[in-house]
Amino acid sequence: MSTLAVRIYYEDTDAGGVVYYANYLKFFERGRTEFLRELDIQQDTLLDKNIAFVVRKVEMDCLKPARFNALLSVKTQITGHKKASLIFQQEVFHENGELLCQASTLIACVNLQKMKPAAIPAEIIEVIASAC
Repeated sequence: MSTLAVRIYYEDTDAGGVVYYANYLKFFERGRTEFLRELDIQQDTLLDKNIAFVVRKVEMDCLKPARFNALLSVKTQITGHKKASLIFQQEVFHENGELLCQASTLIACVNLQKMKPAAIPAEIIEVIASAC
Protein backbone atom coordinates (compact mmCIF):
# COMPACT_ATOMS: atom_id res chain seq x y z
CA MET A 1 0.00 0.00 0.00
CA SER A 2 1.13 3.50 -0.78
CA THR A 3 0.12 6.78 0.88
CA LEU A 4 0.32 10.22 -0.72
CA ALA A 5 -0.29 13.46 1.16
CA VAL A 6 -2.41 16.04 -0.67
CA ARG A 7 -3.12 19.58 0.54
CA ILE A 8 -6.38 21.12 -0.68
CA TYR A 9 -5.78 24.41 -2.44
CA TYR A 10 -8.38 27.02 -3.31
CA GLU A 11 -8.22 25.91 -6.96
CA ASP A 12 -9.40 22.41 -5.89
CA THR A 13 -12.68 23.73 -4.49
CA ASP A 14 -15.99 24.86 -5.90
CA ALA A 15 -17.84 28.07 -5.06
CA GLY A 16 -18.89 26.57 -1.71
CA GLY A 17 -15.32 25.86 -0.62
CA VAL A 18 -15.75 22.09 -1.03
CA VAL A 19 -13.45 19.94 -3.16
CA TYR A 20 -14.98 19.62 -6.61
CA TYR A 21 -15.72 15.92 -7.17
CA ALA A 22 -13.65 15.63 -10.38
CA ASN A 23 -10.54 16.66 -8.47
CA TYR A 24 -10.65 13.39 -6.55
CA LEU A 25 -9.88 11.72 -9.89
CA LYS A 26 -6.70 13.84 -10.08
CA PHE A 27 -5.75 12.86 -6.54
CA PHE A 28 -6.32 9.19 -7.37
CA GLU A 29 -4.20 9.52 -10.54
CA ARG A 30 -1.35 11.01 -8.53
CA GLY A 31 -1.70 8.21 -5.98
CA ARG A 32 -1.45 5.52 -8.66
CA THR A 33 1.55 7.21 -10.27
CA GLU A 34 3.39 7.47 -6.94
CA PHE A 35 2.48 3.89 -6.05
CA LEU A 36 4.04 2.65 -9.31
CA ARG A 37 7.06 4.92 -8.79
CA GLU A 38 7.60 3.39 -5.33
CA LEU A 39 7.71 0.00 -7.07
CA ASP A 40 10.29 1.47 -9.50
CA ILE A 41 7.83 1.25 -12.39
CA GLN A 42 8.47 4.42 -14.37
CA GLN A 43 5.64 5.29 -16.71
CA ASP A 44 7.85 7.51 -18.89
CA THR A 45 10.04 4.45 -19.56
CA LEU A 46 6.92 2.54 -20.59
CA LEU A 47 5.91 5.37 -22.91
CA ASP A 48 9.31 5.10 -24.59
CA LYS A 49 8.34 1.48 -25.34
CA ASN A 50 4.90 2.56 -26.69
CA ILE A 51 3.14 1.11 -23.64
CA ALA A 52 0.73 3.07 -21.47
CA PHE A 53 -1.63 2.44 -18.59
CA VAL A 54 -5.00 4.04 -19.27
CA VAL A 55 -8.16 4.27 -17.20
CA ARG A 56 -10.90 2.00 -18.50
CA LYS A 57 -13.41 2.23 -15.66
CA VAL A 58 -13.80 4.13 -12.39
CA GLU A 59 -16.32 3.55 -9.62
CA MET A 60 -16.09 6.41 -7.12
CA ASP A 61 -18.07 7.05 -3.96
CA CYS A 62 -17.86 10.53 -2.39
CA LEU A 63 -18.82 10.03 1.26
CA LYS A 64 -17.97 13.32 2.98
CA PRO A 65 -16.72 16.70 1.77
CA ALA A 66 -13.13 17.89 1.94
CA ARG A 67 -12.58 21.61 2.28
CA PHE A 68 -9.99 24.23 1.48
CA ASN A 69 -6.63 23.83 3.27
CA ALA A 70 -7.34 20.31 4.56
CA LEU A 71 -4.52 17.79 4.51
CA LEU A 72 -5.61 14.51 2.97
CA SER A 73 -4.03 11.09 2.57
CA VAL A 74 -4.58 9.13 -0.64
CA LYS A 75 -4.10 5.43 0.04
CA THR A 76 -3.51 3.21 -2.98
CA GLN A 77 -3.17 -0.51 -3.50
CA ILE A 78 -3.48 -3.00 -6.32
CA THR A 79 -6.07 -5.64 -5.54
CA GLY A 80 -5.97 -7.62 -8.76
CA HIS A 81 -4.33 -8.01 -12.12
CA LYS A 82 -4.82 -9.88 -15.35
CA LYS A 83 -2.76 -10.19 -18.50
CA ALA A 84 -3.52 -6.63 -19.68
CA SER A 85 -5.14 -4.89 -16.71
CA LEU A 86 -4.73 -3.80 -13.10
CA ILE A 87 -7.35 -3.07 -10.45
CA PHE A 88 -6.54 -0.28 -8.01
CA GLN A 89 -8.44 0.36 -4.78
CA GLN A 90 -8.00 3.86 -3.43
CA GLU A 91 -9.26 5.86 -0.47
CA VAL A 92 -8.96 9.49 0.55
CA PHE A 93 -8.81 10.23 4.27
CA HIS A 94 -8.97 13.56 6.09
CA GLU A 95 -6.09 14.19 8.50
CA ASN A 96 -8.52 13.42 11.34
CA GLY A 97 -8.92 9.87 9.95
CA GLU A 98 -12.34 10.25 8.34
CA LEU A 99 -12.85 8.40 5.08
CA LEU A 100 -13.97 10.99 2.50
CA CYS A 101 -13.90 9.24 -0.86
CA GLN A 102 -13.11 5.83 -2.27
CA ALA A 103 -12.67 4.41 -5.75
CA SER A 104 -12.01 1.25 -7.67
CA THR A 105 -10.21 1.84 -10.97
CA LEU A 106 -9.64 -0.62 -13.78
CA ILE A 107 -6.45 0.26 -15.65
CA ALA A 108 -5.76 -1.22 -19.09
CA CYS A 109 -2.32 -1.67 -20.59
CA VAL A 110 -2.31 -0.53 -24.22
CA ASN A 111 0.08 -0.47 -27.14
CA LEU A 112 0.16 3.21 -28.10
CA GLN A 113 0.96 2.58 -31.76
CA LYS A 114 -1.97 0.23 -32.26
CA MET A 115 -4.20 1.72 -29.53
CA LYS A 116 -5.15 -1.81 -28.54
CA PRO A 117 -4.80 -3.80 -25.33
CA ALA A 118 -1.33 -5.21 -24.71
CA ALA A 119 0.05 -7.66 -22.20
CA ILE A 120 1.63 -6.03 -19.19
CA PRO A 121 5.38 -6.72 -19.40
CA ALA A 122 6.37 -9.78 -17.36
CA GLU A 123 8.86 -7.84 -15.22
CA ILE A 124 6.10 -5.45 -14.15
CA ILE A 125 3.69 -8.28 -13.32
CA GLU A 126 6.44 -9.85 -11.22
CA VAL A 127 6.97 -6.64 -9.23
CA ILE A 128 3.24 -6.08 -8.80
CA ALA A 129 2.62 -9.69 -7.73
CA SER A 130 5.25 -9.40 -5.02
CA ALA A 131 3.72 -6.11 -3.80
CA CYS A 132 0.12 -7.35 -3.59
